[in-house]
Amino acid sequence: MLPRGRELPEDVWQGRHRAIVRLSFAAAVGLVLLAWFWGYDQPTAVAVLAGVAGPAAVAAVPTLGRAVRAAASTFALMGASVALTHLWGGVTEAHFAFFVMIGVVSLYQSWIPFGIALVVVSVHHGAVGTLFPHEVFGHDAAEHQPWLWAGIHAAFVLAASLAHLTSWRLNEEQELSDSLTGLANRTQLEEVTARALGRGGPVSVLFVDVDDFKDVNDSRGHAVGDVLLRVVAERLRACVRPDDVVARIGGDEFAVVVAGNAEVAHAVGERVLVSLSLPVPVEDGMVTVHASVGVAEATDDDRTTGALLRNADLAMHLAKAQGKNRLVGYADGMAEAARRRAGLQQDLLAAVTDDQLELHYQPTVRLTDGRTTGFEALVRWRHPERGLVPPIEFIPLAEESGAIVDIGRWVLRTALQQGAAWIAERGTSLRMAVNLSPRQLFDTDIVGDVVSALTETGFPAELLTLELTEGVLVRDVDAVVAQLEALRALGVRIAIDDFGTGFSSLSYLRKLPADVLKIDRSFVMDLPAGRSATTLIASIVELARTLGLDVVAEGVETDDQRLALRDLQCGQAQGYFFARPQPAAEAGAALGVAVSA
Repeated sequence: MLPRGRELPEDVWQGRHRAIVRLSFAAAVGLVLLAWFWGYDQPTAVAVLAGVAGPAAVAAVPTLGRAVRAAASTFALMGASVALTHLWGGVTEAHFAFFVMIGVVSLYQSWIPFGIALVVVSVHHGAVGTLFPHEVFGHDAAEHQPWLWAGIHAAFVLAASLAHLTSWRLNEEQELSDSLTGLANRTQLEEVTARALGRGGPVSVLFVDVDDFKDVNDSRGHAVGDVLLRVVAERLRACVRPDDVVARIGGDEFAVVVAGNAEVAHAVGERVLVSLSLPVPVEDGMVTVHASVGVAEATDDDRTTGALLRNADLAMHLAKAQGKNRLVGYADGMAEAARRRAGLQQDLLAAVTDDQLELHYQPTVRLTDGRTTGFEALVRWRHPERGLVPPIEFIPLAEESGAIVDIGRWVLRTALQQGAAWIAERGTSLRMAVNLSPRQLFDTDIVGDVVSALTETGFPAELLTLELTEGVLVRDVDAVVAQLEALRALGVRIAIDDFGTGFSSLSYLRKLPADVLKIDRSFVMDLPAGRSATTLIASIVELARTLGLDVVAEGVETDDQRLALRDLQCGQAQGYFFARPQPAAEAGAALGVAVSA
């Protein structure tokens, strides 16, 4: 019925045990000196020394197990209490030593010392008290009822033991639990993992990180963020099995210890992703939450808690880098990839100031006549040592570190400068599309940045299109809508990128001040043979026409795809069939060249 306790970490247990053993030897020496001072003979002093120092010597043997050593030191301290009681003639104050020693052995946080103390007090006070009542009890009543008084003293010992056990275990519950969610904390997670690994058998860990949680805190407040974390905790509990342990490591990071192999852990992780994808109701609306999950299984090569948690953490970060809201299992080589990633993130901080960034431009083509109507500006990083770094590798790093804000400002300004130069050179209108990151929307004055870039470059606001993924839009509709309406008031057009791949697209679309839908390449790649792709694209085109929006299809790679899109009344398209992203010189040279309709 007591609160559940835990086994002390090895270094903590050893430190406490050494202190208790030293106290045992000190008690032996002190009692021998006290026996001489009170006039006892040499055999008595030797008996006291043997009764206390003997068990203490056993407790000092390092090769013995915890239970044996703790029992030996407890016998030593209980022996010291017995010796003091006899040397002092059984006065009541001498019995206080038993309770002092019970407090000392409580440092072991184990039932064994308390059990030994209870047995020693009961046997000593009952049996020895019957034979030598006045040496055990300093009052006349004990001479006729030693076992009754043994029971009374044993009851007090038991009460003291229960008080100690309850106290430290209740303290542990506070120290080992997360105050916000009630889940286990990092300390308990590490101990649970270590015990599971020590038992043998397969053990896996899921490392769960809530995607873009900072944006929720910043836009909705920390109270909503706390509600979200509690909901995530409850959903994680509902996804695991009875033997699995869920912990909140800190912030928006959680972990699950799974008593099973990686296959079992992947099944739990998939349930987690599905459960977390459901919107969370809060006071002022709904919040959509996703998570990145890393999975690792303990291996025979390095079966330690640190290695298992580290591998799961590495897999989680790879899930983040691959686009978030997904599950990734640990594989050999990820540690090296993580080191490379950390190095890239550090180098990225200097990319803007050291002129390592460059823009490539991919044309947008009108399908009716094949004319280029504009370009999408795509940032590239030419690392001084590693060469051209793929955007899929450095953009997530820039998002995490916050470097994307400076990069985004540079992209906007540079793209508009190039667009203004092309317009002046060609004498015709030319649209420029620039991608916005979530951090630019939520962490900066994006309207001020756009106004500044338009003013500095002289690029017409009505020819600028700002692209956002729909995942950004549904995160906090009210805040996003206010920003987008302010941008549209400048004359800027808003495009929803990767349309159809996010959550609740149709339910949010009518609320958003958008001008363009960009059909994700995953739909286009199945054209023209895929019936479902054809139906979906036809539906998106019809939806856009109803709402008065333009449509741009991404990822066109074949002429058959181009013709299928044209037949479906899709207005414009991008893709390798027309042109790959190219530096400004090559992209500008191709202006005015039509693709056969």
